[in-house]
Amino acid sequence: MNKILVSGKVEGIILKSNDPINFLGTVDKKTGIISDKDHSLFEKPIKDSILVFPSGIGSSVGAYTIYSIKSNNTSPLAMICKKADLTVATGCALANIPLITISDEEFESIKTGMKISLDTDSTTPIHYQ
Repeated sequence: MNKILVSGKVEGIILKSNDPINFLGTVDKKTGIISDKDHSLFEKPIKDSILVFPSGIGSSVGAYTIYSIKSNNTSPLAMICKKADLTVATGCALANIPLITISDEEFESIKTGMKISLDTDSTTPIHYQ
């Protein structure tokens, strides 16, 4: 069952990671590029993607990082998680980035490169194109 945490309506291309994301230590605030060489999305830009990942990890300061990447126009269009921790939920709310949680099964079916439209006002918020 999808749970909407921050509403919005966007279309974009999925960028998926099976690794949790620590926004403070993993994402460059100025460029929106994953800067942690140990992360599966190393050197990939999250800008203008629909970022799909299991959950956030790490410091609550990560919420400020999410707000910063939005301020720098390097943020994803939306985020989709299996579990939204307080840091990701707070950051998305502050930055007005749509955020929803999805089931394990739906998470497994989503692949990088898929085009989706996300509309939190719809009865089925994710539409695969």
